[in-house]
Formats: sequence, C-alpha cells, structure tokens
Amino acid sequence: MTQLMRHMKQCLAALGIALLFFSVAEAQLSSTERAYYQDWLKTAARAELVIDSDRASSAAMEVLRREIADYRERFGNAREDNADRIATLNSQLSALGGAPAEGEIEDADIAALRSSLNEQLNTLRVPRVVSEEAHNRANGLISEIDRIIRKRQTKALMQRGPSPLNPEHWPEAMREISGAVTAIWNETLLRSGSDTTRENLQNKLPLILGLVLAGAMLLLRGRVWAKRVGEYLRQFGSRGSAAWGFVVSVVQVVLPFLGVTLLVQAVSVSGMLGVRGSLLLESVPQWAAILLAFNWLGQQLFVSPSGEALVPLQPGRRAELRLLIELLAVMLVLRDLVVQVDQVENLSSITRSVVAFPIILSTALLLVRLQRIGLQRAKNAALSANKLVRGVRRAAYGFGVLSPVLAAFGYIYAAEAIIYPVVITLFVVSSILIVQRFIGAVYALITGNPEAAKDSLFSVLAGFVLAILALPLLALIWGARIADLTEMWSRFLEGFQLGETQISPSSFLLFALVFAAGYTITRLVQSSLRNSLLPKTRMDLGGQNAIVSGTGYLGIFLAAVVAISWAGLDLSSLAIVAGALSVGIGFGLQTIVSNFVSGIILLVERPISKGDWIEVGGMMGYVRDISVRSTRIETFDRTDVIVPNSDLISGTVTNYTRGNTVGRVIVPVGVAYGSDPRRIEAILLEIAKAHPMVVMNPAPSVVFQGFGADSLDFEIRAILRDVNWVLSVRSEMNFEISRRFEEEGIEIPFAQRDLWIRNPEALNSAKPAGTQPIPSTTFEKPDANDIGDPEGDNDY
Repeated sequence: MTQLMRHMKQCLAALGIALLFFSVAEAQLSSTERAYYQDWLKTAARAELVIDSDRASSAAMEVLRREIADYRERFGNAREDNADRIATLNSQLSALGGAPAEGEIEDADIAALRSSLNEQLNTLRVPRVVSEEAHNRANGLISEIDRIIRKRQTKALMQRGPSPLNPEHWPEAMREISGAVTAIWNETLLRSGSDTTRENLQNKLPLILGLVLAGAMLLLRGRVWAKRVGEYLRQFGSRGSAAWGFVVSVVQVVLPFLGVTLLVQAVSVSGMLGVRGSLLLESVPQWAAILLAFNWLGQQLFVSPSGEALVPLQPGRRAELRLLIELLAVMLVLRDLVVQVDQVENLSSITRSVVAFPIILSTALLLVRLQRIGLQRAKNAALSANKLVRGVRRAAYGFGVLSPVLAAFGYIYAAEAIIYPVVITLFVVSSILIVQRFIGAVYALITGNPEAAKDSLFSVLAGFVLAILALPLLALIWGARIADLTEMWSRFLEGFQLGETQISPSSFLLFALVFAAGYTITRLVQSSLRNSLLPKTRMDLGGQNAIVSGTGYLGIFLAAVVAISWAGLDLSSLAIVAGALSVGIGFGLQTIVSNFVSGIILLVERPISKGDWIEVGGMMGYVRDISVRSTRIETFDRTDVIVPNSDLISGTVTNYTRGNTVGRVIVPVGVAYGSDPRRIEAILLEIAKAHPMVVMNPAPSVVFQGFGADSLDFEIRAILRDVNWVLSVRSEMNFEISRRFEEEGIEIPFAQRDLWIRNPEALNSAKPAGTQPIPSTTFEKPDANDIGDPEGDNDY
C-alpha cells in the first residue's frame, strides 16, 4: 500500500511537471522535443516502479540504466544551449539599468525594450530549466539502480553455501556432473548421426577441410614461421633485436590463436554439436587465448637482450616458474569451464561448491609455490621492478591462503572473487612491465642509444602511462561494472562547479591549448626582437633586454587572459578567494612580492642593465640576467651570484659601466727617499701616455701624494677607453714602471725600521765567563733624536 501511494504521488508530480512544462514551454519547444520529453517522463515513471518493486533482474536493470543514461546525456547537453544568447540578453538588460522602483514611471520605449528582453530571456531559460530538472532526476534514478545492483553483488559474495568438504555432498555432485557430461555426449552423438548433419557435411566438406587444414597449419607451424621471420629481420642489424623479438613473440601467439579459431569455426560449420556443445565451443577460442597468453608471459619474463631479465631467477628455477604460470592458465580455463557448464545445465549449489573447490585449492597452492620461489637481487631495480614484483607476490600469497579457507566454509563465490582476480592481476602487471620494456627498446632503436631502453625518462613515463591505462582493466577484473566506469568517466567529463562556472576537462584542455599557443607566439616575438629587430637599432644592450623581458611578461599575461576567456571560465566569483589569498601574500609572501615589484622597477628604470659591471653587497661582477625575482651576477671568478631584486633597489649599488665604459685607473707608486720627484713625475707621465688604452682628453696626470713612512708616494691617474680592462692596464703599467725604474736606477724601497737598545752593557754582563762581548753595531735611522740619547752615542 505504501509503494502504491508513493507511486501515485510520483505520477501526480510527473503530471504536474508535464502540465507546467507544456503550459509554459509549449511555444519554446518543437514537436520533436516535446515528444522526446514525454517519452522521458514515461521512462522515468517506469524506472521508479522497477526500483520500488526491486524484482527485476540485474541484467534488466542494466538495460534500463543504459536507457536512462542516454536521456541524461542529451539533457546534459541541452543545459548549455543558448548560453551565448542568454549572456547577450543579460548584458543588454544590465545596460538598461535596474528596474524602476514602485511608484516610479519609466520611459515607454525603455519599458517596452525591457519587457521584450525579459520575454526573450524567459523563452530561452525555460528549456534549460526543464533540462536541468530532467538531468537531475536521471542522475538520481541511475544512483538508485547502481545502489541496488551493488547491494545484490555484495549479497551474492557473502552468500554461504554448502561446504565442499562434507563427504555427504560428493555423491550428488558426481552424479550431476556425470549426467551433464553424458547429456552433452549423447546430444553430440545424436546430432552427428542425423541425416541432416551428414548432408551438411557433404555439402560443406571442401570448406570444412580448408578450415581444418589452415587451422592445423597455423596451430602447428605458426610459431616456427614467426621465429624464422624474426631471424630474417635480425639480419638487418642487431640494434633493434629487442623490439623485433617482442613483435615476433606476439606473432607466435596470434598465429596459433587464429589456427584454433579456424578449427572451432570448422566444427561449428559441420553442425555436429548440439546446443550444449555449441555453447561450450564458443568459449574454446577464449580458453586458447588464456593458455597462449600465459605461455607467452612465461617466455617474456626471462627474455633480456641487455642481460637482465624482468624476474631475476636462477636458471634452474626458470623452468619451474614457467610451469607454474602455465598451470595457473589451466586453472583459469577449468574455472571458466565450470561456469559455462553451470550456465548450460544450471548446476545445484552443492555441485557448484564441490566442483569449484579443487580448482580454488589448486590455484591457491600454485600461488603459494609461486611466492616461495626466491628472486635474485636485481642490479637495476628500475628495469626489473623488483620491489613491485615482490609486493605483488606477497599479496598473492596472502590471498592464496585466504581463498581456500573461505571456500571450505562454503563461501565459494567470495573465494572465486579473490583468487582468480589475483591471478589475472599478476598477468596484467607482468604484461605492463614487458610492454614497457618493448617501448623502451623501440625508443632506443629510434634514438640509437641502447641505454635508453632502461634508463631513459621516456621509458619511465611510458610505464606510468601504461599503469594509468591499466587501472580501468584492473577495476573490471576485481568486480567493477562497465557502468561504474562509464559513470565515473561521464562525471569526469562533466567536471565540477566553481562559483558560476562549470569547469570540465574540455574547457581545461581548451585553456591549455590557447595558453600554449599564446606562450609560443610570445617566445617567437621575443626571439625576433632579440635577434632581428633590436640589434639593428641604436638601443643599448640593457634596453634591448628590458624590452624583450617586458614583452615576455606582457605576452604571457595576455595569453592567460585570452585562454580564460576562450575557455568560458568566469573567475569573478573567485574575488573572495583572491581577497583571502591577498592576506597570505601580504604576510607570508611579502618578500617574493617585494622582489617581483623590484624586478619590474629594474626593467623600467634600468639603473642596471644586462652586461653592466656592478658591485653590490661586497660582490663584484657582470650582470648576466635580470628576472622578476632576482638578478644573476657573474663574478670575476666565473661563479654565479643570485641577488634578490629588492637588495638592488634598497641597497647601495656601484655601477662601473652605466651609460658608457669610460673609467679611471689609479696606479700607486712608491720611490725611495732621495729620488728627484720631478724626474719621477716625468717618467710616470711618459708611461701613462704611452699605453694605448689611456685617452688623451682629459690627459693623464701624476699626483705626488706625500711622504710616506718608507717612501715618496705617487699616483698615476688616467682615463681608460674601456674600464673593463682596468686590471690589465694596471698590471701592464706596473711592469713598465718596474722596467723603467731599473733602467733609470731609481730605487723602489721596502719597509725599514730602527732598533735601539738602551742598555747594551747589560747584555755583556749577562754573558757567561769566556764569551766574547757583543760588538757595537750601528743601524741607520732617519732621526737621531731618540728619547734618552740626544747625542746618538748608543745607537744600535
């Protein structure tokens, strides 16, 4: 009664919505759209009845879900219809200003225009509102159907059946299996002995023989043919042997599989099998693919042209591992055989448990044995993925122990849902590693670098992409439905709401493409300015660098604005977020902002430019680059010093080459007392004027600085054409001064000091008997008026 009342309410609500829709939107929708919406209302009502009753099969619900998903997709697309026209009408209404307050009279023309715009706006909004309502309703129905199906799956997994270890169940299971096999055999004998089958064989005998012959040749000789083709290709060079070996191994799987498919087709054409046999025959190609794929996996795990296999095992253990892998494939085939027989004969739960348990136990034992095979330590963990292999093997060991325990207690479906996905997951992970190795080999073949197959970034990225692509497959292996994956994909494509803006992958991709195009154009313009246009002007290097940098910042800013506009992103709603971030910028990022602003000031005012010789904070060198955050200075020791831009703006900076490269060199010179100062001046002026880097206007000069403690101090002061050569000029002048002073006999003094001993007799009296007294020695000193000895008698 409750469900009936709920259904009546839903019908009344749907009728009300329909009436509202047809009364308001009849003029806005075409007859086709109106009929489509009416069909949707019927489908939605039927879906609600199915959900309330919860009696439909899961397969029927999946069909209903796909039907609703189609409606949802169309309604979702309709939500964006007329978006540009609606935006235009809103802007027109904004231009008219706000509506007049109550009691105010508006101009008749403006009022008529406002009424017309509002009518058009409502006309365009009604279909979008209806589409939004239908889209939300479809979303809710799909969510309810998914919930019901997942609930049923969970209930089936947790359902406990009869224990396969109970001996009382074995006779019944054996009788049922024997009966199923006998039924299939009798049906086949009956079908093959009929006149219709004999006539069919006679009529299609050439086709059947051709299929059998081709299938047998491919099955028996396909691997040999593929191997010979690989040996032929290797004659053209050994550099691509790894890539060609992988291709040949795949062909060795494909050709026998085609052979099995042809043989199955021959049996199917003959018509010798009945209904049961035909249903089982359809699964034979799938079983053959499993066996061939696992055999291929066992071979590829140990193929290593570089000398290091994916699974590092001792040679004696490789045969055992290959046997275990092939036996796991046999277990998968046996499990699928039981499933197919169950679908054909509708086996009882007792028989299903008794038959499935030995296969589960055998698979678990194989996994446990697989984990116990010790791996050698790999030399290259990036190639062998040793840690990944060990982790997967430990997980397989744990599931291998858990599954038989669950099956023994009657949880057959839960045990199967664990043990067999583990086996398939091991196959998928190993296949990813093999395919990654193949991609690396192809990359090495293209680049001509054999080491690129295992050490390149490309190979690592290829493995990452393969792992991402394998995630949906792994989800399906572990019980996810295709509908779950499509739902996740549709939600991903739909994006998310940020304020008034719907951000979807398509809009983000459009933003990335437009921004990348703008960034590329900006770099091309910068390159043209730097290499073609600006060098032909009279602008200095610093100005050219400032223009190029400013063009880059402006271009990137415009590219971002245009990309946001083209992607349809409305970021006005982010004003609150931007205000909150400004507080963090003001406190936590104030240094970065200060450096950024200082960088802009440096580029605009140009107190320093690229190539200038500056000194800041005790560091001296050439400016090599000015960015928005810092400036890079190359010192004379060829080391880079990164200076924050704020230090260049707030600190003291000495620019030796600002505007021009003319600068002064000062060379200090000291001569001994007694030298003629005028003669020294003439020699030094002659040396300064003779140097090619010294300009004559203004002329160089010699300054007599004064009387030093040990010398007469002079300085050469000269203006150089290029101050960048100041060290070389100073060195060359010093060499020339040394040579000329030596020729002229002018002494360059060294430091002199006088030592005066007040009591020399005390030294003689302190000597032991028989020692000679210290002879008196007089040292020259510039001044004899020493304290305590005005006569200078006791000078030493």
